[in-house]
Amino acid sequence: MTDEIVSVIGGKQTSGASGDVYESVNPARLDEVVARVRLADAETFSSACRTASAAQAEWAAVPAPVRGRVIASVGRLVEANAETLARLVTREIGKPYAEALGEVREIVDTCDFFLGEGRRLYGQTVPSEMSDKSLFTFRVPVGVATVITAGNFPVAVPSWYLVPALLAGNAVVWKPAEYAAASAHALYRLFAAAGLPDGVLNLVLTDGATAYRGLETALGEGTVHKVGFTGSTEVGRRIGELCGRHLQSPCLELGGKNPMVVMPDADLDLAVEGALFAGFGTAGQRCTSLGTVIAHESVREEFLTRYTRAVADAVVGDPAGDVLCGPLLDERFAARFEEYLGWIEPHHTVVSGPTGRITPDNPRGSFTGEGGLYYHPVVVDGVRPGDRLFLEETFGPIVGVTGFTTLEEAIGLANRPGYGLSSSIYTTDPKSAFRFRSGIGAGMVSVNNSTSGAEAHLPFGGNGKSGNGSRQSGVWVLDQFTRWQALNWDYSGKLQKAQMDVAEIIPDPDFRL
Repeated sequence: MTDEIVSVIGGKQTSGASGDVYESVNPARLDEVVARVRLADAETFSSACRTASAAQAEWAAVPAPVRGRVIASVGRLVEANAETLARLVTREIGKPYAEALGEVREIVDTCDFFLGEGRRLYGQTVPSEMSDKSLFTFRVPVGVATVITAGNFPVAVPSWYLVPALLAGNAVVWKPAEYAAASAHALYRLFAAAGLPDGVLNLVLTDGATAYRGLETALGEGTVHKVGFTGSTEVGRRIGELCGRHLQSPCLELGGKNPMVVMPDADLDLAVEGALFAGFGTAGQRCTSLGTVIAHESVREEFLTRYTRAVADAVVGDPAGDVLCGPLLDERFAARFEEYLGWIEPHHTVVSGPTGRITPDNPRGSFTGEGGLYYHPVVVDGVRPGDRLFLEETFGPIVGVTGFTTLEEAIGLANRPGYGLSSSIYTTDPKSAFRFRSGIGAGMVSVNNSTSGAEAHLPFGGNGKSGNGSRQSGVWVLDQFTRWQALNWDYSGKLQKAQMDVAEIIPDPDFRL
């Protein structure tokens, strides 16, 4: 039996007025419908924002340590349902089960961290320049946060927004990717079971264009005070423009063209292991997936030999099994990936073997990929700085390789695409590692590790085409979901004017020993 799921607003299920139904399909078995999703219309989206606005003040009045206990309950509920939720993620988006289980674990880690932040929403006591006057700062919730997330991490990435936003006293309207709606609906139910009051967290299931129209209305009505978005750079620009018209600064986590520099002194086996996971884990469908290997000319051929062998030995197949990667997320991503393969030019060399969809006529060894959106992992040598394959994000299992002679050249190549999310360098020389760190424009840098692999208590986010400098995770994300409020309290019994009624101690400027 296939479940039909609908939006949940103010604690009540609602199908909205759209009537359109989206079928969320298992990409490993395209004839298997995971859920039928009743899509909401734009008015339902903006109505959810009004509902959240009405519920927010009462939630903000709950003491922050108590809100922290609610977040802790979310973590325990997710932990108790971890295997069930991970299996659903694997079934709905084709993520290998081991990765899906790790994704679920990240929610637990995030909840564990923010339990403590319920007791650490610190402000400061600031000394005044005048007597009998005290100055204070407070973190206050922004109000209503609208969160729009992609489906490649259908439960972990939403938790990066939902947990701190709720902990800080905000109400939330969450619009997940429709192709991952069943996973999102399950996560919503776990949050609701933790005791959140109705209207504090609202789930709206709809497509991107409809959500944009509903968001535009809500911003105009003043019922949204922060927008969090994870997705493509193109859509992120549109959301940034919309928010800018309403004098808001969104939290944008966008795409990446993440470089990995391999120095002459690198441990090549370690570099190959990192490049394999970064390039082809989740079938290359992470914002932090490896885009281009930039290998020193002295080790480039040896690296390529080992990397090609590792890719050939890697298992592609049923994501419920022990595989490096399963299928692409959805038909739309498969179609887009076919376009990326068209960017391979005559001066490139495909060193990994067959390309394209895995079929009985184009198998990967004995695996024929029947029934699923499986694609050959592709390694392309000889990419040049002007190539689309070098400059643009390729959301899928394809990695480019190029060479360099000096570290300065490598840093220039790494920065050239204009993204700035994640980066990596393999070296045993601390000087090279720190020089790379200071020169790279990425928000995240790994040394002797892959471009993928965030921890819940470090800032996550990018610059340039990868985002607007906002950060998720750790204490840094609180700056997205709180505003600073200043209080000055004058108990002198008289009006004291700043910069005017200030006591002055006069020195003797002519004094000499």
